[in-house]
Amino acid sequence: MISRYQRQVFKELWSEQNRYDAFLKVELEASSAWHVLGLIPDTDFESLKKATFNLKDITRFEEEVKHDVIAFTKAVSLSLGDEKKWVHYGLTSTDVVDTAQSIILRDVNNIIKNDIDLFKNVLKQKALLYKHTPIIGRTHGIHAEITSFGLKFALWYEDFKRLSALFNEAAQHVEIVKLSGAVGNYSATTPQLEEIVSKSLGLKSANVATQTLQRDRHAHYMSVIALVGSELEKIAVEIRHLSRTEIGEVSENFDSSQKGSSAMPHKKNPISSENICGLSRVLKGYMVASFDNIALWHERDISHSSVERIILPDATSLLDYMLNRYANTLNRLVVHDQKMLENIYLTQGVIFTQSVLHLLIDKGLNREAAYDLVQKIALSALSTQTSFLSLLLENEEINKIVSKDELALQFGIEKHLRFVDQIYSKVF
Repeated sequence: MISRYQRQVFKELWSEQNRYDAFLKVELEASSAWHVLGLIPDTDFESLKKATFNLKDITRFEEEVKHDVIAFTKAVSLSLGDEKKWVHYGLTSTDVVDTAQSIILRDVNNIIKNDIDLFKNVLKQKALLYKHTPIIGRTHGIHAEITSFGLKFALWYEDFKRLSALFNEAAQHVEIVKLSGAVGNYSATTPQLEEIVSKSLGLKSANVATQTLQRDRHAHYMSVIALVGSELEKIAVEIRHLSRTEIGEVSENFDSSQKGSSAMPHKKNPISSENICGLSRVLKGYMVASFDNIALWHERDISHSSVERIILPDATSLLDYMLNRYANTLNRLVVHDQKMLENIYLTQGVIFTQSVLHLLIDKGLNREAAYDLVQKIALSALSTQTSFLSLLLENEEINKIVSKDELALQFGIEKHLRFVDQIYSKVF
């Protein structure tokens, strides 16, 4: 991941140093388990605790042996005496790689869980703040009926409640210890060893595996990451639309020294929202690669390894970046509530057609006749830029059915927001 889209904490978590630190942790936990099971003598085990490595040695050895785990064990052995014979005892490379990756993913997931909680809190605050702020609702991009601006945030908050649960569940499936050996049947280890290490690391172990953990786990995990990214994109698309010059109901905060265009000094663009939309595309692309990783040859091939070295650090780093960046964007969002009110009345009041339609039906007119009558008057109001209410009041057929006061009552904002409190009670 390029540094532009990776916070420092994720640079460290996915660094080579941290990766090999996790390798060493797995090796030492395995040695500890062998010690408990009576294989490694006390004196050797005490010496093994002092094991360390130098990244430069790993790099040097890997150039020679063309195998990163063997290069790692050789580098670790440099820090040990005769007890080095117990390093990697009974293990295969993927035992170490997959379990170490699970350790790193647990740390990664804990941060992303906090990121999601932070983002949810911003959505909740905005939902409550704008609970009774009227805004025109749009379907197919066309003015429909009045809704609450806060209700948009309440909807997104509800979405993130589901996504949070999905992420927590998916995270559990990739935080797994696997120490079952070269083909997954414990031929050189024991289930007890895996159990001891799992308990020590505070992770679950796989009930059954090949040389690898099965990659449907990681594909599911990546699909949830892509889902969260797509939800962020959904929110960003809405903010982008509401920011358009013709609408102007919100705008991203624009710092005093900020520039919008190298050519047009007047520009203030929704660049953060656009950034989120672009990065979401990357996450969805990574999901496809993770699904291709599921089908490996027999008990293992290495085709998934190169993919995961890219997509896991990139996808998790991107999601962390996106959640933090867009939480800040929404927290500082500039809301033009007066413009929202102006836009409600932009279409001569035709947005109240459903209320008028129902009033006529309530008065005894059949639905088809009522619909055709209201539609004819509404379209006339739009084409002539005339008040819809005034045309209704002038219509003799309608005046025979309802009073002017009853008609006027259909044009109030309040009736469209009267059930917002009930909706909120189900969300929060």
